[in-house]
Amino acid sequence: MRLIGHLANESRARTFADYLYVQGIENHVEFEKEHGWAVWIPDEDKIEQASGLLTAFQANPTDPKYQAQAKPAASLRAAEEKSRAAYRKKMLDRRQLFRPLQAYGFGPLTLVLILISVVVFFWSGAGNHLEAIHTLFISEYTRAAGLPEIRAGQVWRLFTPIFIHYGYVHILFNMLWLWDLGSMIETRQGSLQLALLVLIIAACSNVGQYFFSGPVFGGMSGVVYGLLGYVWLRGKFDPGSGLFVHPTTVWMMIAWFFLCLSGVIPNVANMVHAIGLGMGVAWGYLSSLRYR
Repeated sequence: MRLIGHLANESRARTFADYLYVQGIENHVEFEKEHGWAVWIPDEDKIEQASGLLTAFQANPTDPKYQAQAKPAASLRAAEEKSRAAYRKKMLDRRQLFRPLQAYGFGPLTLVLILISVVVFFWSGAGNHLEAIHTLFISEYTRAAGLPEIRAGQVWRLFTPIFIHYGYVHILFNMLWLWDLGSMIETRQGSLQLALLVLIIAACSNVGQYFFSGPVFGGMSGVVYGLLGYVWLRGKFDPGSGLFVHPTTVWMMIAWFFLCLSGVIPNVANMVHAIGLGMGVAWGYLSSLRYR
């Protein structure tokens, strides 16, 4: 917002403010004890035009054209406020659509991710009939081939391994964590933010795991570790975000990470966990900088 000048009395300041508004220039006038009524312009692109109009007005403030052109300002402001009220109502009605989900702690995108995972799980016979879902793996070739399907246009394979689960315990714990962390992010920061986190973390961690160990892996745990890292660091450095995870939970998940990494818990896609957690921590910390 930029100050463009002062006018001596309130009546002329209000007339000029209405005149500017009718010309399509947002403005604000306020009284200053030493200089009179200050005229402020919020739009930097309108500064030069508004300054020129102010100079012309100060040269001849009694010109009838100012009063005449300022008259429609009240009706224009009323119409604008009505339009804003309608927009607010529309947005409120749209939010009401998902209120039943929120009552159960679900974000809509979180619920969709869970449902897809469950459908894929049963379609694959709880992970025992992988031929039924072979197009969901990142590739059907070893890492030496270098992701030929994706290079041929099957881009979905970058993301779809997150929906593949092996056994009931695997899917149960991943879905519980996704429900908790995903819904927290979605409720406080919106579905778009959650979608960006899931897609980017999934693609990077899946590619990393493929080049580390090959194509046969799956699960939401890399994304879950990414969401955990994001919530942890974002909540720690930006408390106003409303994100929070208890330190005990963080250390429990990190302990689980190292148990898997050590081989005590076998057949785990550890690279997915490592990349997901690292990306989430970095994303949470860096995104908190602008709000601190």
